[in-house]
Formats: sequence, structure tokens, C-alpha cells
Amino acid sequence: MDAITAIMTRRSIRKYKEKRVPLEMALTLLRAGMAAPSARNKQPWEFLVIQRRETLNEIAQWHPYAKMLREAFVAILVCANKNIQEIEGYCALDCAAATENILLAAHALGLGAVWIGIYPRAERIAKVKDMFSLPPHILPISLVSIGYPAEEKSPANRFDISKVHFDKW
Repeated sequence: MDAITAIMTRRSIRKYKEKRVPLEMALTLLRAGMAAPSARNKQPWEFLVIQRRETLNEIAQWHPYAKMLREAFVAILVCANKNIQEIEGYCALDCAAATENILLAAHALGLGAVWIGIYPRAERIAKVKDMFSLPPHILPISLVSIGYPAEEKSPANRFDISKVHFDKW
């Protein structure tokens, strides 16, 4: 699948088949995440691969938008190492780029995935830090639920020319 097709046809998939995602595919997704651009090429990301059914179910229980984790076979927690960032806030942007790369790579591999927000919600950050014993300098940014899709969605055309400005507002 070429890049434009992947971008234009990727959709958030929340229903998954009962089929395990091979470790090699998860590693490919992590390689894609780490291929993202980052401010000053600092690459502040750290990743936690979550495979334990009990853990996925626990997150689905407390996170209001993570119910799909009950069906997912793997999730990737994208975190920022605040010790690496030089300017406050850039690590969250860098990790957002890594998250999008993971989503696009999942789609290109025939997997379904959805972005689950953690940052900037203080209660979600605290819960994730506690659940996974994250060190103080590690900031959880997003969680990506991944599995083989059990639903199909048509591409969404979100292009709106009224939101485009040329040279001046």
C-alpha cells in the first residue's frame, strides 16, 4: 500500500478478530513509530508493549474510551522521556508523530488500530504511571489498540477547503 492510500483510507478500528498479532508485526509497528520526525532529532519516545489480557481488560475498565481493548491482542503505550526534551512540550508532539506512524503502519499491514488518548488528562496520566510503574521522567502520551479488524469502514473525506488559507489569513 502506498503512503497516500494508507493515509486516505486509514480509519479507527475498534472491533477485532480473535487472532493473535505476531510479535514481528508489533516490532514492525515500533520501527515505524521510531521512524517519525522529532524536534531536533531528539527521539524522546519510549514504548511499552502490552499483551497481557488482564492488563488490557483493566485499562478498558477505567478508561472511558478504551473498551475495544477487551478484544485487542496487543496495545502499544507511547511515552515521552522528559529528560531528553530540550524545550518543554515538544516531546508530546514528537510522540504524537510516532503514534500516527504506528497507526498508518498497522493499516498498511492489514491490522486495525485506534488512538486512545492519555496525555494531557492528569487522571489518565496518573493511572497509567501507577499501573506500569513508570519512572517520574516518563510521560505517557497515547495508547494504540491493535488487532486484526473485525469491521470495515469506508474512507472518510475530511477535506474542507474553507479551512485552507493562502499566504495570509
